[in-house]
Amino acid sequence: MTIQHSIRPLEGKVAVVVGGSGGIGRETCRTLADAGATVVVGYRLGKQRAEKIANELAGVGHLTAPVSIESTATIESFRDAVMARLGRTDILVNTAGVTEQVAHSDLDALSDEMIDRIFINNWRGVFATIRAFAPALKASGDGLIVNVSSIAAFTGIGSNVAYCGAKAGIDIMTNSLGRALAPAIRVMAVSPGAVDTQFVPGRGAEFADKVAATTPLKRITSATDVAEAIVACATGLKFSTGSRIIVDGGRHL
Repeated sequence: MTIQHSIRPLEGKVAVVVGGSGGIGRETCRTLADAGATVVVGYRLGKQRAEKIANELAGVGHLTAPVSIESTATIESFRDAVMARLGRTDILVNTAGVTEQVAHSDLDALSDEMIDRIFINNWRGVFATIRAFAPALKASGDGLIVNVSSIAAFTGIGSNVAYCGAKAGIDIMTNSLGRALAPAIRVMAVSPGAVDTQFVPGRGAEFADKVAATTPLKRITSATDVAEAIVACATGLKFSTGSRIIVDGGRHL
């Protein structure tokens, strides 16, 4: 017997991508739309860029809406706008975050203000977004949350010590909520290595070449690699929750 697989397995699903106008977010929006989802491109700044992304997605009915994960009130307004326009949320992808390059040995350079900003954007804001969307995801009957983490969470090697700590917190949040929100909502983390985007200020071609040379699969992680892993959580890994998917070409080894 031949098993038929839909080429649009997410047809009828609404996928909300927070940080949808960033490097990983943009590719995630594209890949989700290609799989049939109606996509909400959540952006903090750059309305025109977000609208351009939405207009270029496969399918129809995609939305853009502003959201700052530093503000719970803004997150809740964002959720209300999504539900008013589309009436449901099936998939929530948390790609938004911030960081800065600070040598791990330079303790004085990692100020209290920078630490707070990193944890608010990379942990508290993610939790607040999940909290806001949890009722809608539960009502979907097949809810999924995918948090973009990092191998920095378990290697301790990353843009700075606070970023490593915040991403470790994302992994533990994923574990905790995978248990707490089951069976109505699955929760997954996707953990890339260094990604070929402009996420970390100051990293250029020389850094990318160095990473590729020291990675077993001999190239740096692309935004598409991460996006495809996120979509796999929705389409193929249906019996997984509270798990971390590493997408780094073996860099952590």
